[in-house]
Amino acid sequence: MASKLEQKETPQANGAVLPIVPGDCLPGPERGQRAEPADFLGAEGTGVEVVVLESRANAKGVREEDALLENGSQSNESDDTSTDRGPEPASPLKETSFSIGLQVLFPFLLAGFGTVAAGMVLDIVQHWDVFKYVTEVFILVPALLGLKGNLEMTLASRLSTAANIGQMDTPKELWKMITGNMALIQVQATVVGFLASIAAVVFGWIPDGHFSIDHAVLLCASSVATAFIASLVLGMIMIGVIIGSRKMGINPDNVATPIAASLGDLITLALLSGISWGLYKELESKAYVNPLVCAFFISLLPIWIVIAKRNSATREVLYSGWEPVIIAMAISSVGGLILDRTVSDPNFAGMAVFTPVINGVGGNLVAVQASRISTYLHMSGVPGDSPETAPRKCPSPCSTFFSSDVNSRSARVLFLLVVPGHLVFLYTISSMQGGHTTLTLIFIVFYMTAALLQVLILLYIADWMVHWMWGRDLDPDNFSIPYLTALGDLIGTGLLALSFHVLWLIGDRDSDVGD
Repeated sequence: MASKLEQKETPQANGAVLPIVPGDCLPGPERGQRAEPADFLGAEGTGVEVVVLESRANAKGVREEDALLENGSQSNESDDTSTDRGPEPASPLKETSFSIGLQVLFPFLLAGFGTVAAGMVLDIVQHWDVFKYVTEVFILVPALLGLKGNLEMTLASRLSTAANIGQMDTPKELWKMITGNMALIQVQATVVGFLASIAAVVFGWIPDGHFSIDHAVLLCASSVATAFIASLVLGMIMIGVIIGSRKMGINPDNVATPIAASLGDLITLALLSGISWGLYKELESKAYVNPLVCAFFISLLPIWIVIAKRNSATREVLYSGWEPVIIAMAISSVGGLILDRTVSDPNFAGMAVFTPVINGVGGNLVAVQASRISTYLHMSGVPGDSPETAPRKCPSPCSTFFSSDVNSRSARVLFLLVVPGHLVFLYTISSMQGGHTTLTLIFIVFYMTAALLQVLILLYIADWMVHWMWGRDLDPDNFSIPYLTALGDLIGTGLLALSFHVLWLIGDRDSDVGD
């Protein structure tokens, strides 16, 4: 009977896999060495039956059976089988520009229509009493809408990476990731919502020098309640999207973050408007309601902290993941201050409907790119490694947008989606008679210029920031997207406000900017 050898696998630099024979199968000094083909021949040249054991050594490298396609070596490397160069990173994703665009297009449009709906809601509620008399609520809008970048998009990117590298393949691993991450985002949502209300009070007090304790408590209760409920709903949606994407053979990186934003803006803004309006109505007759609501949600914090702390998948983020979400909230609040100062002027009331759209589209596109680059790097190693694909210095715009690698290709695709996407969204707003602005040619030119410049800046910053964080042992899934979406809010709001001011100065009366 043929003897059986147990064989392990070892990855080589050129992608080949050669067997290693255990020590008890080879004599003396040859134990543990790589087996050659001749070692598997019997004494008389007969074949030896080999039992191959599955190895998980490359689990982080290529574990994308159905969601991703393996990308072979580039054409100039395919013939090079030399092993002198040492280990190479795992194969990147093989996706054409068409396949990237096809997967991104539907979620992008869905997310865009979500921001259009949010803009329509903001255009309506800006005339409510709570927005008229407690104008600091406007400062909360970008900060709380930015929670999708601080929390939901970060959650989507984190879970997408985990799914792509095989950390959610078993029910036990899946349940562990769900419970830990849901508890984590509830902790972050409550804390960020509370801090956002403080920032709104401070930013509202500095220009006017007026402070109202009742309005401060109203802002706190509205912000915390909105952040908690919105994060709970959107977190559950994100988990379902990522699990469904894996089962359908779609790359979660391409669809999870846009879908997180598609309902994120609308749900968050609707909750903020409804909760703040309801609490404002109770302010005079039942003043105790506002502090009670605020205290209730804050009292739940210890429960979520304990759950997240016990989960190894979220323990590190619980301790180290606060810097990006807090700084991002502060950046978004500055954008909120610009929005508050602008829409409070009757000449620029029409800006309200466009702000969630331009900010949402920019944030969605850069979040997709950051999530893709992060997954690409995770397939090469762990944070802190310096694979050949990670630049050691600030990349040039040419390498970001015009090189042949897959991330540059996706950047071009995402940038090309800006103009047709915004044209569709502007037409939708116009057909629904939203806003106070007529869509003239000069308005569309200024608006498109602001949108293109915003996305161009964001995609370039994403290329630099994700690689920079990776080289400093920071997981981009947890750190990059909050900064990028917050910068998107600030840049988008600033450029849009500048466009409205320029249009008003040059006297584009046909667009009714000041109506």
